[in-house]
Amino acid sequence: MDRRSFVAGLAAATLVPRAAVSSETRPWEDILAGARGQTVYWNAWAGDERTNAFIAWTGEEMRRRFGVAVVHVRLRDTAEAVARVVAEKQAGRGSGGSVDLIWINGPNFLAMKTQGLLHGPFAEALPNWRFVDTTRKRSNVIDFTVPVEGFAAPWRMAQVVYVYDSARLAAADLPRSIPAMLAWAQGHPGRLTHPTVRNFLGATFLKQALAELAPDPDVLQRPADDAAFETAAAPLWVWYAALRPNLWRQGREFPETGPAQRQLLDDGEIDIAISFNPSEAAVSIANRLLPPTARVFVLERGTIGNTSFVAIPFNAANKEGAMAVANFLLEPATQAYAQDPRHMGNFTVLDLGKLDAADRQRFLDLRSDPALPTNEELGVPLPEPHPSWMTRLVAAWEARTH
Repeated sequence: MDRRSFVAGLAAATLVPRAAVSSETRPWEDILAGARGQTVYWNAWAGDERTNAFIAWTGEEMRRRFGVAVVHVRLRDTAEAVARVVAEKQAGRGSGGSVDLIWINGPNFLAMKTQGLLHGPFAEALPNWRFVDTTRKRSNVIDFTVPVEGFAAPWRMAQVVYVYDSARLAAADLPRSIPAMLAWAQGHPGRLTHPTVRNFLGATFLKQALAELAPDPDVLQRPADDAAFETAAAPLWVWYAALRPNLWRQGREFPETGPAQRQLLDDGEIDIAISFNPSEAAVSIANRLLPPTARVFVLERGTIGNTSFVAIPFNAANKEGAMAVANFLLEPATQAYAQDPRHMGNFTVLDLGKLDAADRQRFLDLRSDPALPTNEELGVPLPEPHPSWMTRLVAAWEARTH
């Protein structure tokens, strides 16, 4: 998914002055009263049918419980919504904007936050904020190295996992580190691949390797310059040069998307596939896209994780309704529904230790699925590098492979 595409939005956003910060301080009861009868235009990437169905379900619940209508404005690229807000700002439309809520991450969030295009801070004023895990899941408060500071509310977690078929590979033989992955590929030529690096999941394949191979991983948390990139990425390119001839089709071709890569796994053409969804195996089994023996594993030194956020533009016409939706997304029952592989299969942003016994049990009940990893197996997610590293990785990979 190209959720983080940003060039158009960032370029446009730099043209406008920063607006004043307006913290949300109204009583929640007043916000809910204001929300009733509003229609929230939720601008969200529409490339995944399960997510689209979840958004539709959210709309049904919001209308039933709070009298709020939700319209999914389906995007091919988040930058479409960013550009619309920028255009309204430039036209002097400081209220009554056409975008109420945006699924936003990374550079798009950075551009809107920096230029004062977001309402808030509001997230910590949501009643369900008290359940959010801000300690072990730091990506809930730091988005691609950018402090969120309440200008967006988390709603689902992603973390790198590797998918395999336990009927073909024994758990003891799985490569649990990036160097071990190279050794495994050399011993099993043609049985590993990754999506093209033009796809975010392919870029993540390289980012995960970079996180383990960089001499100083801390440098990834700062914007990359030429010297830092050359030093940090040098071991990665040595590793990749040895890996590539052992990839599927000798690394001359790559699947275009994550689903295309998963199909290769299901067809038995490869044995290991990367995913950004810990529930990938469980969801795919439920949808008969992978065999019942599909499982996931992570690397011993951890894997990259990030959080999906929703934000409210500064000029949103229906801010109260948008906040009501953001709060609903953080409800323990909503989060458990979203984590259920029968629905969306995304892991929660909540700290289960902050929930009461009944709500905690909702999540514990999901663990009976053998294809789902436990939170303990996933470990603490590694932070995403600054967005500039991904941009440079993609460009360098293109130059090396074409």
